[in-house]
Amino acid sequence: MTTNTSTPGTLGSPLRATRGGTGAERAYLLLRTVFTIAPIAFGLDKFAELLTDWEQYLAPWINDLVPGTAHQAMLAVGVIEVVAGIVVAIAPRYGALLVAGWLAGIILNLVTMGEFYDVALRDFGLLVGALALASLAWGRGRNAA
Repeated sequence: MTTNTSTPGTLGSPLRATRGGTGAERAYLLLRTVFTIAPIAFGLDKFAELLTDWEQYLAPWINDLVPGTAHQAMLAVGVIEVVAGIVVAIAPRYGALLVAGWLAGIILNLVTMGEFYDVALRDFGLLVGALALASLAWGRGRNAA
């Protein structure tokens, strides 16, 4: 019977994944996939309106700041979200930070409405996930996608 005496996380470690890379690599791929697909899906739904009435989530003070109607504002939001998802796919280092910043804006919008705190809390969890993706992406080196 042989025992493995290597340090966890090193080449001979039993904790090192044998298929699909390291845990950090798998986490990176999962987060990159989710933060590509989710913003694009939510952005496109601003046009299709299948999931919800998005206008109910727009704080009145923001609606007063932006030109046009709440519906037009949500269409602009949809375009921004689609672009953010594409940026995550192409340049995850920057796209993840873009998504994190966008989520921070959504949280501010919801909290200042005085309602939808459950959605704001969910979006905070997503914001942390986007920051984790950014951290993993920056840790991959300059030449890595």
